[in-house]
Amino acid sequence: MLHNNLKPVPDNFFWGASTSAYQVEGANLIDGKGPSCQDVKELPPGTADLATCADFYHHYKEDIALFAEMGFKSYRFSIAWTRILPEGTGEVNPKGIEFYNNVIDECLKYNITPIVTMFHFDMPDALDKRGSWSNRDSVDWFVNFAKVMYENFGDRVKYWLTINE
Repeated sequence: MLHNNLKPVPDNFFWGASTSAYQVEGANLIDGKGPSCQDVKELPPGTADLATCADFYHHYKEDIALFAEMGFKSYRFSIAWTRILPEGTGEVNPKGIEFYNNVIDECLKYNITPIVTMFHFDMPDALDKRGSWSNRDSVDWFVNFAKVMYENFGDRVKYWLTINE
């Protein structure tokens, strides 16, 4: 590659980062979050669990400030279904809503566009036990989850992705 022939990155390029809730948040079973399939799976000996991860749950302000320092214009993150709906359906967890509201607001504070992935391989354990995506009711479960997210975050989140990969 000849570096002197590279074109500059356009100003409108959506430079950013992306993460998965279960891989970075940590705090996997605190503040009302229910267990997902990731929290209950058997791990090989010596493998770290999801209790801490990168501890984004407790350090999101510092992390997003670093994103801004790096010039990120976007941040794609997934929302942990069980942080919003601990059992997958039913009662909404206000602490989960508060956390993601804070993440979104922190992004916007730095002019970073939040992009939400609704599902990233972390089916609520309660719904996994009911057949997960193989159960036809999963459509209704997901629609309900999406509705709760849109009602709480749709005023600030303009880009939504349904399922990662």
